[in-house]
Amino acid sequence: MTGIITIVVLVLAVITALQLMRVFELSTKARKQVEYEVTDRDNNYQGWLMLLFGIAMIVSLFWMLYAWLPVTLPKPSSEHGVEIDSLFKISMWVIIAMFLLVQPVLFYFAWRYRGAKDRKAAYYEHNNRLELIWTIVPAIILAVLIIYGMTTWSNVMSPKNEKEPIVVEVYAQQFKWIIRYAGEDNKLGYANVRLIKDANVVGVDTLDLLSADDKVTSEIHLPVGRPVLFRFRSQDVIHSAYMPHFRAQMNCVPGMTTQFQFTPSVTTADIRQDANVQAKVARINALRTEKGLESYAYDYLLLCNKVCGSGHFNMQMNIVVESEEEYAKWLAEQKTIAETL
Repeated sequence: MTGIITIVVLVLAVITALQLMRVFELSTKARKQVEYEVTDRDNNYQGWLMLLFGIAMIVSLFWMLYAWLPVTLPKPSSEHGVEIDSLFKISMWVIIAMFLLVQPVLFYFAWRYRGAKDRKAAYYEHNNRLELIWTIVPAIILAVLIIYGMTTWSNVMSPKNEKEPIVVEVYAQQFKWIIRYAGEDNKLGYANVRLIKDANVVGVDTLDLLSADDKVTSEIHLPVGRPVLFRFRSQDVIHSAYMPHFRAQMNCVPGMTTQFQFTPSVTTADIRQDANVQAKVARINALRTEKGLESYAYDYLLLCNKVCGSGHFNMQMNIVVESEEEYAKWLAEQKTIAETL
């Protein structure tokens, strides 16, 4: 019903716009004017509008920076996240600098050199020096950003770690996540969607000897300072495993396995003590208190970043980063595949 109402409203809006245009045409004819004839008054009016719009756009940029920066992500909680944030910040500062350099000039010129009967446009055919400058300078800036980006991507996707990474499988299905830890051998057993049955929720091949010590859990625990290799599978549609606090994301594609590796650098307990995080939590809890909701505790999250269906909004799971000892204790408490099937 909502969709039908939306379509009707859009159709009526288009019809209204067409009728207003028709009224404007008829009014110009009544005043014995040609509707497509541009006057000095029109040029002056449009020039001032362009100038005011340019000022409003630049002011709105600073207003949005002021309003939205407090709700952005806190510092990254993974080693590679520092590189990702540096690349993002440098790229954004270059973009903002060029925006503030070009846009004011663009809108000022539209106002300053608006059309007038007593003004004649200057004919300026060619300037090799100017064309060389605005071709070479952007090319150099883009080349530096691209090379920097490719180097960062290479470092992120091919990390060099002294320790062997912990292997964790993230299994996606509408609309939840299921986690499987490799056992003491740090090797995941074979699994296939066709083997899913009853308690075997991720389709583990029970005949594979590597599967016996794997552990299926409903929460992610990670030891700080230890590299973790995530392997992603999907049961139904394309999902996207997004861990924003660690600056990590990878698509989960049915029929294939993808992977991503990172090293957590800040425990959950430590990030909760960060002043920036505490300010964000205080702001959120103030809003929740107004609505009569319970207080929010800051957690790392695994989210789905693909619109995978009606329950997409609720497809999330807590991630706990803790000390090596706490992690080992928690993992020892989890049951193996052999014990659950």
